[in-house]
Order: sequence, then C-alpha cells, then structure tokens
Amino acid sequence: MPDPIYKQMTAFLVSEGIGDLSHTGKTYMGHLLAVHRFLEEQGCCLDVCRAGLFHSIYGTEEFQRFQLPLERRGDVRALIGERAERIAYLNCAMDRASFDIALSRNEPPYPMRDRLTGSEVLIDREDFDDLCRLHLYDWLEQVPRSRRGYSYRRAGYRSIAERLGADAVAAYDRVFATEPSTTA
Repeated sequence: MPDPIYKQMTAFLVSEGIGDLSHTGKTYMGHLLAVHRFLEEQGCCLDVCRAGLFHSIYGTEEFQRFQLPLERRGDVRALIGERAERIAYLNCAMDRASFDIALSRNEPPYPMRDRLTGSEVLIDREDFDDLCRLHLYDWLEQVPRSRRGYSYRRAGYRSIAERLGADAVAAYDRVFATEPSTTA
C-alpha cells in the first residue's frame, strides 16, 4: 500500500530546493526516492521508509551538500511523524566511529555520539535496528555509483546486514554480486 503522504513528502523536499543537486551519479532527489523504494522493497515499516526519504535532510558526516537547519526539525516531524523524524535525525547526527562501537554491543541501550550537538544519545533496540536498516540500505543503494566503490566500510556494512538477518544479508549479497571483477 503506497504511503498516503508520499506526494506531500516529495513536494516538501522539492520546495526546499533539492531537485537538481547531484549525488553519487544521480540527483539527490533520485537518491532519496531510491532509498525510500529500497526500504519499501525490503518490507521496512512506514516510519523507516519515511525516514529513508529524509535520511540526510540535516546533512550527514559524509554528505554536506544540503542541510535543512535544525530549527526546522519541527516542520519535518509534523510532516513525517515523530519516530520517522527521530530515525532520520539519528542518521544525520551519527558519528560513524561511535555507531560502529555501538554495533558491537549485544544489549541496549546503544550509545552513539551526536556529531551535531556533541552529546551522547542512548538508543533503544528498535530504533537502533531501524537506524541500522536505514544506514545499510542507504549505502547499498548508492555503492555501485559511489566514488568510494565497493571497498568502503565493507566489513562494517556486512556486520550490519548480519545483525539485521537473512533479508538484509541477501540484499547486501545482491549488491556486492554486481561488483566489477578486478581481474582482466
């Protein structure tokens, strides 16, 4: 079933001027739409799919070409819902080194440094697993086009897929099956 606010969400993004920005060999909007679609295809819940469409709305550690001011979090929250906005924010605020350390924990809470505020955020299991889904599928959507290519954080992304289970591992394996051969 299509998201009943899909058109409102995409209209909001376009109204913020992201339509023509480039991102890993396509437009930023194209990437956001593709991440949203990937999450839907993987059977993710509505909150995670919506977070996928807004996964870098405030900029990320790696993507700084567009950053909606944090003062606008209320606008995003009113549009996509509190939980979806929180997951999108966590993806934007993620300090990847602290995220990687949190991945090694077996039990919640999962501590992560918020790179935007400098504070530590304690994340419960459900939100952390959904953050992992968002982070993994965002990368898998763009890896074949990325200038960083197939080797960037490969072991880390594999461990995220394994944490999430068979469907995530299958998605990871499908993407990496397209890896160009390094032999002649």
